[in-house]
Amino acid sequence: MQRTLLPGKPYPLGATPLELGTNFALFSENATAVHVCLFDDEGKQLDCVELKETTAFVWHGLLRGIKPGQRYGYRVDGPWEPEKGLRFNVKKLLVDPYAKAIAGKVEHMGPIMPYDIESGDDLKKCDTNDADFVPKSVVVDGHFEWEGDCPPETPMSDSIIYEMHVRGFSMRNPEVPENLRGTYAGLAHDASISYLKKLGITAVELLPVHHFIDEGHLLDRGLTDYWGYNTLGYFAPMARYCSSGDDGQQVVEFKQMVKRLHAEGIEVILDVVYNHTCEGNEKGPMLSLKGVDNTTYYRTVADNPRYYVDYTGTGNTLNVYNPETLKLIMDSLRYWVTEMHVDGFRFDLASTLARELHDVNKLGAFFDTIHQDPTLADVKLIAEPWDIGEGGYQVGNFPVLWAEWNGKYRDTVRRFWKGDSGQLSDFAYRLTGSSDLYKNDGRKPSASINFITAHDGFTLCDLVSYNEKHNEANGDNNTDGSDSNDSWNMGAEGPTDDAEINKLRERQTRNFLTTLMISQGVPMLAGGDEFARSQRGNNNCYCQDNELTWYDWKLDEPRKRLLEFTSKLIQFRKEHPNLHRRRFFQDRTIRGSVVRDIAWYGSDGNEVSDEGWTDSWNKSIGLLLNGRTLNVMDEDGHPVVDDSFLILVNAAEEGVEYVMPDPPNESPWRQVLDTENIEKPFCAGDVGKKVIVGGRSVRVYSDCAEEIPVRQRPARTL
Repeated sequence: MQRTLLPGKPYPLGATPLELGTNFALFSENATAVHVCLFDDEGKQLDCVELKETTAFVWHGLLRGIKPGQRYGYRVDGPWEPEKGLRFNVKKLLVDPYAKAIAGKVEHMGPIMPYDIESGDDLKKCDTNDADFVPKSVVVDGHFEWEGDCPPETPMSDSIIYEMHVRGFSMRNPEVPENLRGTYAGLAHDASISYLKKLGITAVELLPVHHFIDEGHLLDRGLTDYWGYNTLGYFAPMARYCSSGDDGQQVVEFKQMVKRLHAEGIEVILDVVYNHTCEGNEKGPMLSLKGVDNTTYYRTVADNPRYYVDYTGTGNTLNVYNPETLKLIMDSLRYWVTEMHVDGFRFDLASTLARELHDVNKLGAFFDTIHQDPTLADVKLIAEPWDIGEGGYQVGNFPVLWAEWNGKYRDTVRRFWKGDSGQLSDFAYRLTGSSDLYKNDGRKPSASINFITAHDGFTLCDLVSYNEKHNEANGDNNTDGSDSNDSWNMGAEGPTDDAEINKLRERQTRNFLTTLMISQGVPMLAGGDEFARSQRGNNNCYCQDNELTWYDWKLDEPRKRLLEFTSKLIQFRKEHPNLHRRRFFQDRTIRGSVVRDIAWYGSDGNEVSDEGWTDSWNKSIGLLLNGRTLNVMDEDGHPVVDDSFLILVNAAEEGVEYVMPDPPNESPWRQVLDTENIEKPFCAGDVGKKVIVGGRSVRVYSDCAEEIPVRQRPARTL
């Protein structure tokens, strides 16, 4: 069938359905010819049309009669000169880098390599057509009835983030219909929404939902890519998480999920992987960017461009230094905000994006471009501030507008509660918003994303239950995953019948959760930690799409108890602005008198001396937060005040007797929380002049405490 081809337009890039047909536009600076190939639902090629028009290296044309739902791919011709970084191979069908939906899977047994796989020589070209073995791009109609969707716009300082996996969250939930489990619709189901609201979080941070593929070596082992850090398409929602199909239905279902979460006041943050793709190094497959224009999109070794620069440990690194690659990333970010209505992004290995030539530069082009973009000005931007390259650990060094996963918070809090010596001073910084990292560069405590655990590493339950990793199921002889061991070694590993050990583990879990929720900054809770989700000691479950990672919703009494504790703890934090201040602590003048924000106390009731801070064996401390110095105004412009809190923390094995310091105001101290009390941790009550804080436990006192959950009351003003 002869199809009418009109010149079309070079922008927008990708496939854009119009009244006459669909406009196709693809950037390739070094190509000599570009064809768009059309396929039916069975994968049969219907036509292959050469795009004749080029504008500023964009190949474009409008094909009449092509409508949404049409599957297509590109064939790009050009020089095969791998030694120069040019790897064009017209025999390989390519996914559109701007595809809004992707249908089908990669068949790794097919001829998807651009070179001769039998010899393994990446300089020798493979001339076998691979169209039957690769996914197809899909033309998508972006129209959707948002019906007045209104993003919650929760201030970062008020946010409580829940890191979760779309599939794992609902796969085993009996309250979600079976056909919806593990999908966007499953996350949007009433049972899921009800759970998240009861828990009290304000945002879900979804592990990667950009369309990704399974790595061949995992499929050979009977495993699959579960986390999703293996991106193929930066505009397409992962089809695997759609309950209704992959010919564009995934776009609609994702939007429905976002709209439903927004209606319930929950924001959606995406974990995005703009540092590398699924195409690997010179021995990897050719699926998209590698065949479109290799040297434009990937960083190659300067004096030997046959090889790839690898700051990510995956074989390749995107060439953000190139304006067209930067445009791809920025167009993707804007698309997810404007068309998909997401509320923010967590950038995987963000230090890679900051590398201009080799050094990490926080004022690099990527950050400059984001900084001036009005579409991205109001969304949440969170960096994972490291990569595996030299100088890649950049915690505290990202620019204004950016928050960071605070790896120093995680490490310090783990070491403190483990009982390591010499942690007190650093622990104090982490508890109060990490001012040493963020105060002097124009940022606020909300720049610190505080976390104890995340998807990568032990779950919180396993952190207090296992002394060593157990990754045998991954097939690498337990050599993969982090070898760092900040778990609490009690001489017994994994499940045990020892009631005393289980009691200590539960207390330690409460200590971690309490520390997280009373720390200044933004808490991020790893999904399932609120009810002691276990991965049986596996700290690298990237390839475990099974019951090892899926949330188990059959909760026994201890797990129910922990869930109730976490929910109350989150509610407690949300109701007290003193626990999530918008500014760093400082003394201030109120009615002519200097009033202190905070004070640190030793067990003798006196403020901590210089010697107390430097005592490497000191493992307990008291922190007073003055609720009359919030520097927050109510709707009428009056200063808001809150309860003052005294937080007593003891990481030593034995209990410590504390002399209670005087409250900063007239009201006496009353107990709010005791992590040592398993049955009634929130039991309020009066206290005397002295208290004993149990070994490895936290106590919180308020000058205006009542029974928990904390009552709703109007803001008090000075």
